[in-house]
Amino acid sequence: MVRKYFGTDGIRGRVGSFPITPEFVMKLGYATGRVLIDSRTSSSTRPAVLIGKDTRISGYMLEAALQSGFSAAGVDVMLAGPVPSPAVAYLTRALRLSAGLVLSASHNPYFDNGIKFFSHEGNKLPDHIESLIEQALNKPIDCAPPNEIGRAKRIDDARGRYIEFCKSTFPSDMDLKGMKIVIDCANGSAYHIAPEVFHELGAEVIVIGNNPNGFNINENFGATAP
Repeated sequence: MVRKYFGTDGIRGRVGSFPITPEFVMKLGYATGRVLIDSRTSSSTRPAVLIGKDTRISGYMLEAALQSGFSAAGVDVMLAGPVPSPAVAYLTRALRLSAGLVLSASHNPYFDNGIKFFSHEGNKLPDHIESLIEQALNKPIDCAPPNEIGRAKRIDDARGRYIEFCKSTFPSDMDLKGMKIVIDCANGSAYHIAPEVFHELGAEVIVIGNNPNGFNINENFGATAP
């Protein structure tokens, strides 16, 4: 099946232009939720997903739209706030959730955004699941019965969990003491994570691009302005 919406890295575009609109993103959340419900191994288990985002101003709007769609489908939602994409992959697996989604357009300017999907294993969503979601997008939005509507919960320790995970990947018999490291956070989702990781490993850290305001992601910082 030729995919209409999914590219090589999820769905991406200019905010306010199809498909990055509140209406479509809510429908995407609902369609994904219905696929997760239909794919579950036990009818007594309610699927749950994790939503993370970067620092773009549109993340608030799109996060709310996704949450509404999932809730209407009968799927619980956990909100991680601004965290890097690998954090969503890690937390989805660690919390044993059904899927993870990231609202981000990587190195693009703030006026772009996108939705990237992870499976319950923290990997890229399988192609056949993406195809099922695209098929479900052709159906109208319905609503689960009132007693089956999904709940939403914010994960207050998402940042701390990922910092500890990053530190755990560093050899336990080594540290970064005596090193001075400059970290360019590009005013993106690692602005409050990367400096802490390197600091706690012992390095003297100089941080730039760590004052996001919703509009300055990748502006004069990051991969587009090394």
